[in-house]
Amino acid sequence: MPERNIEFGKYGARGIKGHEAVARQLDALAGYIATPTTARRGLLARLHYLTRTDHARAAARAAGLTVTDRTLRAWLEGTRSPSRKNLDRIEQAYRTVRRENVARYLLARLNHEGRGTRVEIHPINQSQVDGPRRRVVEFRTLNVRRWDRIVAAWAVGDDQELDDAWVDQVVDLGSQWGQYEYVTNVGFAA
Repeated sequence: MPERNIEFGKYGARGIKGHEAVARQLDALAGYIATPTTARRGLLARLHYLTRTDHARAAARAAGLTVTDRTLRAWLEGTRSPSRKNLDRIEQAYRTVRRENVARYLLARLNHEGRGTRVEIHPINQSQVDGPRRRVVEFRTLNVRRWDRIVAAWAVGDDQELDDAWVDQVVDLGSQWGQYEYVTNVGFAA
């Protein structure tokens, strides 16, 4: 696309891709367990979330947590501790299953019966850019009415689809939409 940045940050501008900021905000709305997996409490909370029902166990297995029931029981009872590799798998499976579980709820809240959700887009940080090279990029708001593709891509962790879905919404900003490919923050509530 002609508006995509090829050499972002060449002159000192700082920011992140807009779709990454959207994913970060959706993760915040998902409400993950705050205690890390390295703490016993965090590990138990994640394991209980992943094993409380047969449906949850199947989703955890599909998300990559492929250990035996005996091993899970030993972790829950505290007779054995998972290795660092298994802790990472538990965290990844937990995040994947949590995203799938809250995606439908978030989608309904964000679409708000067709009214959509107001999104604040904070422009890139140009404090390190020389004066003559700075652009005037102001704070913008946008009402996003169609969150289906965005939430679906976020739920499965597809960055490319999330980027495409986000760009499809940002083009509603008009001819300057390319200036908001990189941002410092994207804020919205559900």
